[in-house]
Amino acid sequence: MSKKTRILVTGGAGYIGSHTVKLLEEKGFEVVVYDNLSNGHEEAVLNSRFVKGDILERAKLDDLLTEIEFDAVIHFAAFIEVGESVKKPLEFFNNNVSGTLNLLSLLKKHGVKKFVFSSTAAVYGNPDKTPIEEDFDLKPINPYGNTKLTVEKVLGDMSVAGDINYIALRYFNASGADESGLIGESHNPETHLIPLVLKTAKGERDSIKIFGTDYPTKDGTCIRDYIHVNDLANAHVLALNYLLDGGVSDVFNCGYGVGYSVREIIDTAKKVTGVDFKVEEAERREGDPAVLVADNEKIKRVLGWQPVHNDIEFIIKTAWNWEKNKRF
Repeated sequence: MSKKTRILVTGGAGYIGSHTVKLLEEKGFEVVVYDNLSNGHEEAVLNSRFVKGDILERAKLDDLLTEIEFDAVIHFAAFIEVGESVKKPLEFFNNNVSGTLNLLSLLKKHGVKKFVFSSTAAVYGNPDKTPIEEDFDLKPINPYGNTKLTVEKVLGDMSVAGDINYIALRYFNASGADESGLIGESHNPETHLIPLVLKTAKGERDSIKIFGTDYPTKDGTCIRDYIHVNDLANAHVLALNYLLDGGVSDVFNCGYGVGYSVREIIDTAKKVTGVDFKVEEAERREGDPAVLVADNEKIKRVLGWQPVHNDIEFIIKTAWNWEKNKRF
């Protein structure tokens, strides 16, 4: 890949964005990160140019797109906290939808047609069966999922009109950290299970709660598909190369097709950390499906993606290494 292939990464100072940027750098791309740092960290951008800005700041984005002729955009910038989206739907639609429309209109103006979109398994809502395939009904059950589905629909219509070629990647549960220990997951507040469990092991929390122990699963707790963040980053690079090589618009699930229960995550974390921390059982949370696991055959077939880190112990080890030595 030519070093002159220029990629704009919005939200590239965030968790998944920073791991993708690191991989893009290693692959020889020229990367510019655009992030308002509402959820990201400038220290997570290791070598690329960083521009502080919001996707709603039209003039600033326009200036950047005028200054640099980008070959493609990877769009991560979004609010992601599901519970918060229920409390603040307008803010989520303003940022995730209006901000993305602002970006897309400027990309059309500047003739940038290759677009990789950070979507989510939340677009499926509570599916009737699992593993989940890309052509399942899209029925989000929260505003966050609604915002991502809205953008997917816009992208679909723009693609038909010939304005853009896009790949939407529907993530399952991103987890783990780069083995270098330089970057990892750092949200405030933290809502994801693995870092919350590890913060409990570290003594930053008194206990970890299991919400619901009576699900129709092997041990009564919810099952989720955890994908290592570097395998997810690789999916973005493969999607980008696919579009640069003339690939057509499409959507792909990003997961391993294997699920782990909440109890299995906790037990593995105790093994990895050597800490026997306190676990509490609580009532189910509303809207938590029993099992969410991806069917990943399509991304393997079309993009040639192959999981490398499909090992829950490895995932938790990398997350623990980061949690003990966090840089930001």
